[in-house]
Amino acid sequence: MTSTYVPAELRRRITARARKFCEYCLIHEDDTNFGCEADHIISIKHGGSTTGENLALACLPCNRSKGSDIGSLVHDRFTRFYNPRIDRWFDHFELAPDGGRIAVLSEIGSATARILGFNLPERLEERALLRSLGRYPLPGALLRIEIEEPAAPASGD
Repeated sequence: MTSTYVPAELRRRITARARKFCEYCLIHEDDTNFGCEADHIISIKHGGSTTGENLALACLPCNRSKGSDIGSLVHDRFTRFYNPRIDRWFDHFELAPDGGRIAVLSEIGSATARILGFNLPERLEERALLRSLGRYPLPGALLRIEIEEPAAPASGD
């Protein structure tokens, strides 16, 4: 039986792998009111598992907005969300020159940014404040997403 419960040791590994950054919006766990939590990239109800390959670190706003969704409609076509285990962040998003807005570069980015609410006024305000404090984006977030290649999908053949 698959479970939504994430054991403490697995949560620690997910947090360490992400270096305490939300793998979706790049905010650092220390800069959020509620920290970050392990997110099932593909929810249990859609066949996902509670394994490191299917978990990402997500801030509360990203995780709550995503819920159990796995994608959304973009131009009247179902489009999956960005998956931190198989996608490169910079293939789907970029930080606007002001550093607060997250611009989309792909349909995957569009579906993800819209549903996770990346650019809602309150999230832009939060990132603007963090930017004024030198806390967004932190170099570790950008370095992490620039140098880490996503894992190759497991071969099922």
